[in-house]
Amino acid sequence: MPADDPRARRTRASLRAAALALAGEGEPATLTLSAVAQRAGVNRATVYLHYPDLDALFADAMEDAVATVAGAAALCPLDAPRGGAPAPLVDLFEHVCAHADLYRRMLGPQGSARFATRLREALTEALVERFSAGARPSADGIPLPVHAAYLAGALAGVIAHCAADGTRSAASTATATWHLLTATPGTP
Repeated sequence: MPADDPRARRTRASLRAAALALAGEGEPATLTLSAVAQRAGVNRATVYLHYPDLDALFADAMEDAVATVAGAAALCPLDAPRGGAPAPLVDLFEHVCAHADLYRRMLGPQGSARFATRLREALTEALVERFSAGARPSADGIPLPVHAAYLAGALAGVIAHCAADGTRSAASTATATWHLLTATPGTP
């Protein structure tokens, strides 16, 4: 069945929703494709027609979350004053806090390595695009991809910590993160 067939799109949407629902209830490493298939109302063979394994399914299911986080990071004005976090960074952490259980499970020790990698890659790509458009702060000769990867890794680490910690507010986490990012050499 072609990937753009409406039935295939509906099946993948159902599988993604089932995977996210189950990941919200328990650790991703303890889940099975059979459980996802059952929750989605399809047989296990159908899952394999769309995804080679559970980790690929989780990575695809979290793509909207990745896009939300990367989009918010890309909107941060890099020359904003150090006093308070820019609104897009607060929005990013409000999203993470609203879905903290899911991020905690997906980025935790029993989570999805593909998701963690995809999150860092998307953040790096967003920052490279932003920096390439002339929005890069002084970097003292640091290659653009290295600078973007460094900041993306730091941000992914804070996202994981925020989700695992669960006690910080989005605003205080965004402000603390902004202070760290603006104190880093090569950032405003």
